[in-house]
Amino acid sequence: MTDAVTGSIGTDWQAWQESWDRQQELYMPDREERFRVMLDMVEALVGPTPRVLDLACGTGSITDRLLKRFPEATSTGLDLDPALLTIARGHFAGDGRVTFVTADLKDPDWRAALPYDSYDAVLTATALHWLHSKDLAVLYGQIAPLVRPGGVFMNADHMPDPTTPRIDAADRAQRHAAMDRTQASGVPDWRQWWALAAAEPALAEPTKARFEIYGEHADGDTPDEAWHARTLREAGFGEARTVWRSPSDALVLGLK
Repeated sequence: MTDAVTGSIGTDWQAWQESWDRQQELYMPDREERFRVMLDMVEALVGPTPRVLDLACGTGSITDRLLKRFPEATSTGLDLDPALLTIARGHFAGDGRVTFVTADLKDPDWRAALPYDSYDAVLTATALHWLHSKDLAVLYGQIAPLVRPGGVFMNADHMPDPTTPRIDAADRAQRHAAMDRTQASGVPDWRQWWALAAAEPALAEPTKARFEIYGEHADGDTPDEAWHARTLREAGFGEARTVWRSPSDALVLGLK
């Protein structure tokens, strides 16, 4: 289902989007650096006026940064989460550069909901880790035809290295200590944020619907970055490799 952006009078949607960003930064303090590199590579490979598919867009965090950096870009945000899409639609209300699509990436026909047949860039962040690698490989095969020749796909997500358990454990301990300090300053964690959303009149029903769709949060098997690069090449991308890395996450780029 494709629809133009609409808003709700009386709710500060920008504040809700910013609160989502702060909650996400609790878990990923280098989140902005990751977005910066993603947009650097968009500019380097497809230029400053891209047509972008913001895949599993959530509140539109990628789209927000895309349009601030590239005012002539256009974006299609796709997600299934009714609560996050409500925030996204409210935040971008009246912006003709943005369209939102409700679709389930597990539906084989999800691409039929898109307004365009091809995109300069398909971008996603901290979203596809809930898919197991078998399903993610299928999705990569569905994404490849959407990317025009010379276009890019980028996935920024949890991609731990299974060969370095002690390094991973040390990083996890350090991040959790930093999370505790940040939470002490009043930033809500994931569960607290959703409790706040459920208490917001404009988000109460979408939040209820969201948990009916997803249930409690569950992760997939989070393959490493080498798996992502190899699977993107198998899906039809001419080149694929990591372009950014933190101790726990990576940004893998596929070039068509």
